[in-house]
Amino acid sequence: MIKAEHVSVGDELPPLTLRITRADLVKYAGASGDFNPIHWNERFATQVGLPGVIAHGMLTMGMAIRVVTDWTGDPGAVVEYGVRFGRPVPVPDNDEGALVEVTGKVTKALEDGTFKVNITATYDGKSVLGGASARVRLP
Repeated sequence: MIKAEHVSVGDELPPLTLRITRADLVKYAGASGDFNPIHWNERFATQVGLPGVIAHGMLTMGMAIRVVTDWTGDPGAVVEYGVRFGRPVPVPDNDEGALVEVTGKVTKALEDGTFKVNITATYDGKSVLGGASARVRLP
């Protein structure tokens, strides 16, 4: 577990590569109740102008915060987290799935003893989450 005294503004978190598969979409749909056909029906997704079946935005968001929780060693260290959904993540119908690259950087030490971490998540070299940041409290 990382300690506050070992953190400085500018520190970069270890990068994380996430694999999102169609099986992940099925599991997330079942857990969330979001059965929108854009997340499972290729024909429907392309008919509405998408490049194919896409990952749930909240699934992408939930997986991306792992860059921070893996770094802190404690999911409870995250006291605030927010994103804007920028681009969809198309999930091909194969065993590879979609690879999302996630990085983080400490950008502020706040007066309340927490740190702000900006998060970047990209698919195919393009950002998929805009304005993603977390505030963490470290021991």
